[in-house]
Amino acid sequence: MHIGQNLSSHALSFFHLSSPDILLGYDSDPVKRNIFGIAEKYPDIALRGIRLRKFGQELSERITGKKIHIMGIVPGGMAFPLTEENRKALLQWIPEAIETVQLAIGIIKTFHEENAAMVNSFATSPTLYLGTVGPDGEHELYDGKLRFIDTDGSILEDQLNPEKYLDYIAERSVDWSYLKYPYYKPYGFDKGFYRVGPLARLNVANKMKTPLAQKEFENFKAMNSGKPVHGAFYFHYARLIETLSDVEDAEIILNDPQVTSLHIQHHGKWNYAEGIGSSEAPRGTLFHHYKTDETGKLLRVNLLIATGQNNPSMNRSILEVAKQYVNGNKVEEGMLNRVESAIRCYDPCLSCSSHAIGSMPMLVEVLDGGGNIVKSIKRN
Repeated sequence: MHIGQNLSSHALSFFHLSSPDILLGYDSDPVKRNIFGIAEKYPDIALRGIRLRKFGQELSERITGKKIHIMGIVPGGMAFPLTEENRKALLQWIPEAIETVQLAIGIIKTFHEENAAMVNSFATSPTLYLGTVGPDGEHELYDGKLRFIDTDGSILEDQLNPEKYLDYIAERSVDWSYLKYPYYKPYGFDKGFYRVGPLARLNVANKMKTPLAQKEFENFKAMNSGKPVHGAFYFHYARLIETLSDVEDAEIILNDPQVTSLHIQHHGKWNYAEGIGSSEAPRGTLFHHYKTDETGKLLRVNLLIATGQNNPSMNRSILEVAKQYVNGNKVEEGMLNRVESAIRCYDPCLSCSSHAIGSMPMLVEVLDGGGNIVKSIKRN
């Protein structure tokens, strides 16, 4: 199920939200620079993207009965087992899904080759990275421990128990944002910004767990001679490598005889006053921390989500792209779209990353050296 929601989210991010820029162009008509424009010009690609997302949703639906807000998970296990009929139905998706992801990887690699100068200069400030890895440093989304690396790829912390997250992560408020700024505590606020998500997960990992994804992972690592890849645009490639791994991993699990076992629940009782856990959500490492009283009633909750952890880098990426592309004397729509697309690299949420049928709300204010507004451009 975790693989399914990761796969579905990544398919939506690339095909629906980012491919219009890549296939139609950053300066193309914003009225058509969306999934409908893709469907008109590249109908096969649009259909494949829709079906890949559908496969991710079916992994949830056939296991739990619902595509979203799933109801099959209960304390101690599952409410009902995966049937043999549903297992076979899901396996039938695998060849098409692999073909679609490899098509998408071909699209992004071609774009890299044809637009190398743009890709290699797009929001490239180095950061630290955080992700989950297995015992041998393999890429992991669910079972694993935490790894921090520095800007050169050296491991700062490895195999960290998520329960210790407050020993290594702190947050600070800034006066101009509703979101806090998380940072790696040993480095302090000024030097401790880090990123999470697909790019971070591939940067911290030693290897992938499946063969096709491993082949692409080796190409990814070779891009910067084994050191971390920092350019924000490479989030797209990393996301697709991870999607390929999702499909391969789903096939492995679906071929495991235990997946249709009827032994699906373990019964227990409330016995801890505090619980901490983490997993790799599509957008990055997600922490949940709960404290209860003696009756189990919640007293305190702390959720540290991926978008919050990427917030400092997203803001810096916007600044870098704006400096590179926005001409204050003549602000054009394509310039604003490039700034907007810096956020889409991180895939924070639908409202922030969507092409809203040519009506993405945006306000850009151009200031002079004294901080005075000399021009204001508002879109919807």
